[in-house]
Amino acid sequence: MRKHILILALLISVCITAKAQFSVGVKAGVNYSTIDANNLKNSSVAGYQAGVFARVGGSVYLQPELYLSGTGGQFQSDDNVYSGTVKFTNLDLPVLIGVRFGPQKLNFRIMGGPVFTTILNTDESLSQNFNATYNDFRSYKNLTVEGQLGAGVDFGPLTADLRYQFGVNEVNEDHQQRQNLWALSVGFKIL
Repeated sequence: MRKHILILALLISVCITAKAQFSVGVKAGVNYSTIDANNLKNSSVAGYQAGVFARVGGSVYLQPELYLSGTGGQFQSDDNVYSGTVKFTNLDLPVLIGVRFGPQKLNFRIMGGPVFTTILNTDESLSQNFNATYNDFRSYKNLTVEGQLGAGVDFGPLTADLRYQFGVNEVNEDHQQRQNLWALSVGFKIL
């Protein structure tokens, strides 16, 4: 943990001392998430995200964000006997490192980094026989670490991002459940 904090502090100091640009903004968007689980078919659930971001740096930048998101997944057994839907309300903290290129008024970005996710609420709708067969299915972790990769474009104060988020840890170790999602967001730089 100390090693990660030291690396983060070093990156922040490099960005600030390199005549860094600084911006703060708001963002919102949609996501399509799945939860991959052992021995079950899955399908996507539409969700949302809304929050704030800061960007520090020049052509190489650090972008921490904080947003509320809705994610989840649908499950079905291979023989279609068991089914269920799980939805999470999360507080996400991505810490992204990126590179931007192009003119200042219209620049393109690529970024990646860890996302620390805290599950605030879980809403489950599982069939009766699903509960009986998978009684430990609901053992979700409150905190997970995920990875995020993406690309974006800035047009003046407007931003747009497309990202893929993948589970580094399992949200439920008993059934090896990992959450993955695609997110599309738009934002507005206030500063």
